Formats: sequence, structure tokens, C-alpha cells
Amino acid sequence: MIRKRTGGRWLCAVLAASAALTTGCTESVDAAELPGVYCSSETGGEIELGSDGTFSATGISADDVSMSAGAGIVEFSGTWDFLCAKADCDFVYLTADDGDLGGESDVQLYTKGPGTVYLHPDPDGPVTLELDKGDTR
Repeated sequence: MIRKRTGGRWLCAVLAASAALTTGCTESVDAAELPGVYCSSETGGEIELGSDGTFSATGISADDVSMSAGAGIVEFSGTWDFLCAKADCDFVYLTADDGDLGGESDVQLYTKGPGTVYLHPDPDGPVTLELDKGDTR
């Protein structure tokens, strides 16, 4: 049990450090402003962050989510948690309960400022998908 907790803390530390390196300068985001529907005008992909801590993702390319999720369009859902809450490392940690991710269960959704989020699965590569907040459902 102790080993698992240490691993979880280590994972959070690595994720926060990775986020700090990949996001650069971003505008700070208030967690209360995050719930809503984020859409890509280019792909039609959509991620909805519910005010109850749940999320759903539809029409997202597997390549946008993970370097190992496979090919094609994926749909997945689960819970989300806003981590770090500082301008240099804001990201939403998506934990998928079900969907098409092929065993992948953790996805980082970075915040660019209020109203814009993006996926960036390869820290050495480019941002793969940017989504803008639309109407709240």
C-alpha cells in the first residue's frame, strides 16, 4: 500500500513537471470556470467537463490523446481533476473509466487560458489538438 501511494505521488510530480515544461507561459485558470463543452472547429472533436467532476470525449483522434492509443477516432469518459492551479502548469487530469483508449486510462488536458484547452501527448512534439469552450450544457 505504501509503495502504491509513493508511486501516485511520483506520478503527480512527474505530470506537474511535464506540464510546466510543455505549457510555457499560460494565463492562470480558475477551476470553477472549467466546466463546459470544448470543441475543435477543425476536427469536430469535443470534450465536455461536467461540474460534477465527470467528463466525456467524442470524436477525438487517438493520435491526439496518446502516443500508444492506436489509430482512428476514440470516445471515452470518466472523471477529471484540475491539478497545479498555477499559471506555469495548469492542466486537467482526465481519468478514463471506459472507452476506446485500449488500456490507456490517464490523459492530460492542458489549459491555455480561460476558454481554451489542448492535448499534447508527446512533450517533444507539437500540440496535437486545441479546443475552445463553447456553450455550457
